[in-house]
Amino acid sequence: MNRHHQAPVFAFSIALVSALLLVGALPAVSQEGAQQGQQPMEKAVPQAPPAPANLTPPADAKRTASGLAYKVLKPGTGAVHPDGNDLVVVDYTGWTQDGKVFDSSITRGKPALLPLEALIQGWTEGLQLMTEGAKWRLWIPGDLAYKGIEGRPQGMLVFDVTLREIRQIPPVPDDVAAPPADAQTSKSGLAWKVLEPGSGTVHPGPEDTVVVDYIGWTTDGKWFDSTYSRGSTASFKLSGVIEGWREGLHKMVEGEKARFWIPENLAYGGEAGKPQGMLVFDIKLLKIKQPEN
Repeated sequence: MNRHHQAPVFAFSIALVSALLLVGALPAVSQEGAQQGQQPMEKAVPQAPPAPANLTPPADAKRTASGLAYKVLKPGTGAVHPDGNDLVVVDYTGWTQDGKVFDSSITRGKPALLPLEALIQGWTEGLQLMTEGAKWRLWIPGDLAYKGIEGRPQGMLVFDVTLREIRQIPPVPDDVAAPPADAQTSKSGLAWKVLEPGSGTVHPGPEDTVVVDYIGWTTDGKWFDSTYSRGSTASFKLSGVIEGWREGLHKMVEGEKARFWIPENLAYGGEAGKPQGMLVFDIKLLKIKQPEN
């Protein structure tokens, strides 16, 4: 939540969704080769799988009331299904009815990290039926895909999808619109409420670095940034974050989780391209790192 940079905000825009985040990265040369001074070798571009023989749903495919058809190619190992607020890590390939590939994470060599609520309707419905580790084939009618939008794949689409991971996003708090009556308020206008007490006794100083998990919402309940979506904690130097964070974290100890209602003048001050108005954050302070002498 650096005050000098915009918080990562999902902004979707590829054939499948309006934004695509890719996770992981393939090295251009192996560690062994680099240590031996070998010339870097470009990795071969992975090829998309061939089109399935049945580009229309076979007789043994299952169908939902909406018209989505699917077939389990590999059962999942998990027990939890993603819901509309979650993000999913998937490998997939999509074909049109003539057998042509129009999108594939396989050819990029990286799984895709996608917000379930921003996907085409057939994907959102199908993925909510899956569990981690499952691989399904989906036959998505045009009215559950791009509905004839110009420049997008037309008609029924076929996808092979492997659900690798579900990243659950914390639900929107009931009090996201305004601080509740039992919230504390400082002279600056910052409001906060302790959700979980901490086990530490030391508060971070102005030059300390904090390791945190967090999620931020606008007051209409839309989340715009979260460590949970990235699957890793974040580290910030306290002197470099927005004022509301700086003031709030000064009050916390390690292990504590608190909710903050940060007025716009303590957040981004209405700066264009950044989250607007009062912002609400749930922050868990995991560790305080003091500067090295």
